[in-house]
Amino acid sequence: MRRFCYFIFVLFLLASCGAPKQRVLRSGSAPILRADTLKIDPDSIKLPSIAESLAEKQVMALPVAITTEDKIEMLMREGINKNADWSEAAHYDIRKPNFVIIHHTAQHSLAQTIRTFQLEHTKVSAHYVIGKDGRIVQMLNDYLRSWHAGRSKWGNITDMNSVSLGIELDNNGREPFPEAQINALVTLLDTLKTKYQIPFTNFLGHADVAPARKNDPSVLFPWKRLADSGFGVWYDENNLVSPPDNFNYIDALRIIGYDVSNLNKTIAAFKRKFIVTDISETLTEYDKRILYNLYRRYF
Repeated sequence: MRRFCYFIFVLFLLASCGAPKQRVLRSGSAPILRADTLKIDPDSIKLPSIAESLAEKQVMALPVAITTEDKIEMLMREGINKNADWSEAAHYDIRKPNFVIIHHTAQHSLAQTIRTFQLEHTKVSAHYVIGKDGRIVQMLNDYLRSWHAGRSKWGNITDMNSVSLGIELDNNGREPFPEAQINALVTLLDTLKTKYQIPFTNFLGHADVAPARKNDPSVLFPWKRLADSGFGVWYDENNLVSPPDNFNYIDALRIIGYDVSNLNKTIAAFKRKFIVTDISETLTEYDKRILYNLYRRYF
């Protein structure tokens, strides 16, 4: 029995001292590589085109647009004195328009005029542009000051841009104004007159407020029709009487509102609007009757 146990012990020692188990990677042997059997279909991969890549870069490069409301907010902040304490009052009004100035564009299309008003170097604008087909495009908030009248004067007001709305009619200055365009204008004027309580005498042409520089709207513009609709003034054709001997036509023009510093140009502007058939720089007796009628009727 003792010899049998000894024999078993010797077998155990021999088994434990044998060669070590073989490893997957032996020192100095090459690694085992396995090929991936997954095949990729090149048609299934969509790469962006050159145009799409450029478009994406352009979109990323676009500057942040500043809206009109943003500009107003910036100006409101600039109008606050930082050296003073701030406590906002409760009662105030936004400056509202009290005149409407009508222009013709002297250009060839509605699109051209809109483009002109959006170019930085032109330095001109208007609140509304009306196309020949009656389409109305608003380009500025009514409460903002547009650059449409330029150097201008009416009565004692020497900055018409600050108190007026500018309306441009798509017209080259030598063509009639289409019916659709005038209908749209009358509708717009009615809205503005009601909304801002603009007096009917304060609907004027560009030539009225800048007679030495401008002639718009042209002699083809229907001022009588506008006056009959409540926008502007017109004389009583059935009550034209000769003015008295002491009638001062220069004072009458000035009282109506015209700037008489360049009298000849002012007379031409007056006649372009009310006489139409004669736009010379001299008042005839008939012209003086019309002026006298307007002066007595409205002013």
